Amino acid sequence: MPASQTTSGDFPGVSPLHSGSNGGGGANQIRVRAYNERLLLSLVRRTAGLSKADIARLSGLSAQTASVIIRALERDGLLMRGEPVRGKVGKPSIPMALNPDGAYSLGLKIGRRSADLVLMDFVGTVRERRIETYKYPTPENIRQFVCTAIDSLIANLTPAQRTRIAGLGIAAPFELWNWVDEMGAPEQDMNAWRDIDLVEDIGEIVSFPVFLQNDATAACGAELVFGQGANYTDFAYFFIGSFIGGGVVLNQAVYAGRTGNAGAFGSMPVVDRAGKPSQLIDQASLFVLEEMLKHEGIDPDRLWRDPESWGDIGRPLDCWIAQAARSLALAITSVCSVIDFETVIVDGGFPPFVRDCVVGAIRDAITELDLQGIAMPRVEPGVVGNGARAIGAASLPLFSRYLLDQNVLFMQVEG
Repeated sequence: MPASQTTSGDFPGVSPLHSGSNGGGGANQIRVRAYNERLLLSLVRRTAGLSKADIARLSGLSAQTASVIIRALERDGLLMRGEPVRGKVGKPSIPMALNPDGAYSLGLKIGRRSADLVLMDFVGTVRERRIETYKYPTPENIRQFVCTAIDSLIANLTPAQRTRIAGLGIAAPFELWNWVDEMGAPEQDMNAWRDIDLVEDIGEIVSFPVFLQNDATAACGAELVFGQGANYTDFAYFFIGSFIGGGVVLNQAVYAGRTGNAGAFGSMPVVDRAGKPSQLIDQASLFVLEEMLKHEGIDPDRLWRDPESWGDIGRPLDCWIAQAARSLALAITSVCSVIDFETVIVDGGFPPFVRDCVVGAIRDAITELDLQGIAMPRVEPGVVGNGARAIGAASLPLFSRYLLDQNVLFMQVEG
């Protein structure tokens, strides 16, 4: 069975969850116990400060059953107790929380100009991060980066902590070999990706399960789980990277679509500054800003080398923001004419001040459009930021191994 399709059985390098008694009922008891453990962990993750009584009530389990499972999860190091809450009648209430050191996960983002690898704990905090830039990605330099970066990321973990690494998630663009001209990469080098099974290829050099997801979909999932997406039932999500992409959330679940590529907003038709037909990818992607910087004699490597701090770029950045905002306003209007989204969230691989400028310019540009018949949504900045793709990737092993949400947050796609 490919690692991307691994079920909730024992994972290499990860201690299995309590499986309960091996007495009567056998496998059925094990499956029920695993489900109930996942249910309780999911409830605690979603709502901070739940007591044992709260957990039993929300889960529908008896107080005794919930208490037994909670004790097992504490013993396994997945749950921890908070400080007692006093001031009510009866015994103090003891809130339960996920133990940050209960599990770890690795997330790899493969981009067209850079690769990121993060080590994330059980509550979604990035403990360590490594970035490598390049002119274009090749299977060989990605393999080398993974080998070197993983050794560096886990160097400070104890042997016991290393056994709690649940797996490696990968976020990569759909059909990485496309848009060769825009990247300026040799076609023969990019064609090497056509025959690569990323799950199998990376799985040969790591000792734990590997999962795969479209990069923009992974970023959308990260915003839903760790960002402000939890505040909205439905939203459209735009992530501006080397090439712009996105995601769709319906009823608090990422909708991946038939091929896992729903929300491929980069291909949406818009118009350029001259009013000629174009695609969003050619107007609002960072490779467009990269070309503007080259034209001005400014080193564009800063865009990928330190995405949290670009320094003073000046006029090219202002021009790009205005161009990207006009096209994004058109795209958002089109998206909302199909699905009545309450909110559109915009994020990207750039510093927070750039994100805020882009969002502000979009809001202004939308007011200049004919909105008759369209109920326009709020346009809000994402909060996860540049690391959203790698963080979304790192979430995949944790949800697959420990929580219930993986079926609704991340539809797995073939590697």
